[in-house]
Amino acid sequence: MSTPQLVVHRDKELMAEAAAARLITRIVDAQSSRGAASVVLTGGRNGNGLLAALGTAPARDAIDWSRLDLWWGDERFLPEGDPERNVTQARAALLDRVPLDPARVHAMPASDGPYGDDADAAAAGYAAELAAAAAPEDRAGVPAFDVLMLGVGPDTHVASLFPELPAVRETERTVVGVHGAPKPPPTRISLTLPAIRAAKEVWLLAAGEDKAKAAALALSGAGEVQAPAAGARGRSRTLWLMDAAAASELPRSLYPPASA
Repeated sequence: MSTPQLVVHRDKELMAEAAAARLITRIVDAQSSRGAASVVLTGGRNGNGLLAALGTAPARDAIDWSRLDLWWGDERFLPEGDPERNVTQARAALLDRVPLDPARVHAMPASDGPYGDDADAAAAGYAAELAAAAAPEDRAGVPAFDVLMLGVGPDTHVASLFPELPAVRETERTVVGVHGAPKPPPTRISLTLPAIRAAKEVWLLAAGEDKAKAAALALSGAGEVQAPAAGARGRSRTLWLMDAAAASELPRSLYPPASA
């Protein structure tokens, strides 16, 4: 796994704009080399802020939206269209305003979907969808995502992998149902660390003073069970995209700055 690199911006708005520009470059590069690109989206204020910035970025139209596969790192297991679902928020922030191929937008199942209120069955269904999209050479039974984005919670959770809960200890399955999450709603679906680590690049988004302790803990050698963000690494690159407030308690001298 790659060593984390830091990119620290003055504030969350600049962070979102710079991350959006970086994402456009990665998508265009992947499409140029392979014909398509694969990105895993994250929810929360930073993930949605990035999508909103992407929607207004001058280079947005450089992306061939019809050749972009979108996946999600986790989802709140709520009915379709619920405003708290990550996919609902992503559609409002960007997805409904760009010409995506609906067949390439891979939303996680809703609680009123084909699996009913069985989050574990829904997770298995999403794992099967990932496996069907994976090439024979891809790792862990998921596609080799070009970029997988994760928001970092104040408790160091990423996706819906919370400290000490069973999901963060999973070593075989790629998607799991999460029960008893410490923040509402308690039932969720999440990629696991093996699926996350199959990505070429993992980007962790952290902005705000409430993320400072989490970032410091995750980047100070903490174990992934106690600090799930510490276990989120990409195969070729791991980027922590931060604002100054989130980096305020971090010994940045220990980590070389990332190049653009």
